[in-house]
Amino acid sequence: MISCAVPSTGEIGAAASMRRGACPSLAAPMQTGDGLLVRLRPDDDSLTIPKVLALAAAAETFGNGIIEITARGNLQLRGLSDATVPALAQAVGDAEIAIAEGLAIEVPPLAGIDPAEIADPRPIAAALRMALQKQRRSLKLAPKLSVVIDGGDRFGLNAVVADIRLQALSTPDGVVWLLSLGGTAASGGIVGVLKGDAVVPALIAILEKLSGLGTSARGRDLDPAEVRALCRCEVHSERPAAQGPVAIPGIHELGHSEVVLGLGLAFAQVEASVLISFLHQVKALGATAIRLAPGHAFFVLGLAREAAAAALGLAAALGFRIAAADPRNAIATCAGSKGCASAWMETKAMAQGLVEAAPALLDGSLTVHLSGCAKGCARPKPSELTLVGAPSGYGLVVNGAANGLPSAYTDENGVKSALARLGRLVRQNKDAGESAQSCLTRLGAAHISAVFEQG
Repeated sequence: MISCAVPSTGEIGAAASMRRGACPSLAAPMQTGDGLLVRLRPDDDSLTIPKVLALAAAAETFGNGIIEITARGNLQLRGLSDATVPALAQAVGDAEIAIAEGLAIEVPPLAGIDPAEIADPRPIAAALRMALQKQRRSLKLAPKLSVVIDGGDRFGLNAVVADIRLQALSTPDGVVWLLSLGGTAASGGIVGVLKGDAVVPALIAILEKLSGLGTSARGRDLDPAEVRALCRCEVHSERPAAQGPVAIPGIHELGHSEVVLGLGLAFAQVEASVLISFLHQVKALGATAIRLAPGHAFFVLGLAREAAAAALGLAAALGFRIAAADPRNAIATCAGSKGCASAWMETKAMAQGLVEAAPALLDGSLTVHLSGCAKGCARPKPSELTLVGAPSGYGLVVNGAANGLPSAYTDENGVKSALARLGRLVRQNKDAGESAQSCLTRLGAAHISAVFEQG
C-alpha cells in the first residue's frame, strides 16, 4: 500500500493557494468556495465496502459531507479546512485505503474481471509504478499528465483524453500494445506497437523525454516519429475499430452467472449520508466492493443477479442514476456557486430545473453543459448547448465551450422559461425517429439562439 503522509496545518495553508491546473490532493488541497477540496485516486483494485464506508464517514465528519466522482473516475471530498485535512488523512490511513500519488496511471474500471477484455492492463500499470519509484531522479512532469493502459474491455477508456495511451490489440502472434500520444483513442497520434518486456522501458523513456522538456510538456507536444525511434516501436498505422461507449448504469453480465451493478451520481455528487445508507443496504445483499468509473460513476461488485436487481431499486430510491436513458446522463455540471467562488450559477439546481423544464433535450444524443463561469472546468471541450453563468445573467453558447462567445442571453428571472422554450423547440420540430441533436443541427444556431432569447 502506498503510504498516506499526514500533512501539517502549515503545509496545508501553503498548498491551498496552489495554482489551478494542478491536482488537489491530501498534501496539496485546493481552496474552493465551500472550503478545501481534496482529490483521491485510490490505488486499490477494488475498494471494499468497509473502506468506502470509512471514507464516507470521514467526509461527513471532517468535510461538508459532499462526495464527488470526477469525469475520470477519481474521488473528491469537499468542505474541508486546514484543521480537518490532517484528520482526514489519518482516517484514510487508518482504513488502509491505498492512495496513488504522482503520475496518474489509469486502467478501465473492470480491468481483470471483464471477460471481454483482450489483456489485463494492471500488471503493466503496477510495473510502471514500481519502475517510477526506482528512478534515481524524480521526473518533473506536468501536474495533470496521464497514462492510460486499456486492456480493451467493454468499459474501456477510449473516450478519456490521455498524454500516453496503450491499447491492447489481439494478433495471431499474441497480444501487442498500441502506443499513441495525446487525445482520445480516436484522435491520438499513433506511434507504433510494443510487445511484452519492451512496454514499461518505452513508457519510462517517454516520461524522461517529457521531463526534459519541462513541467508544461504534454503528450501532444511529442513527435510520434521521434518517439517511435526512441522506443524502437514496430510501425503500425491502423487504428483499432472504434467501439461505441457502453453506458455504465444498469446490471451487466460478466458470465458464469456473475454480474456487476453500474450506478452514476446525479450531477456528479452524492451526500455522504446517502452513500452510507446505500452501502449498508447493499452490503446486507452481499456486495463486497466498488470500483470507481469515468463519467461520475461506479460499479458494485459481489452481488448475485437477484440481489443486484434489488440494489438497483434501492439506488433509484436514493437518487442514483440507474439507466442509460436517465436524462441526467446528458448534463455536465461543475460545482456551481455553492462550491466555487468563481461561479455565477447554482448548477445543480439549474440541472434539476432543466430535467423538469426541457426533457426533450435530454435523449442522450447531445450534452448540455451548465458552467458556473467561462472556465468550463466540468467540460473543457465543446458541447451542443452550453449555458454559462455571468454577473449579468446567463449566456448560451451553441456548439462551443464555456469560454466561447455566447449568442444569446437571459437573466435569472427568464432562464427557466428560456430552457423550457428550447425543450419545446425540439419537441415540436423533431421528426419521427430523429434525435434532439439532429433536430437542433437542422434548425441551426441562429434559430436556437432566437428561441432562447425571445420572451
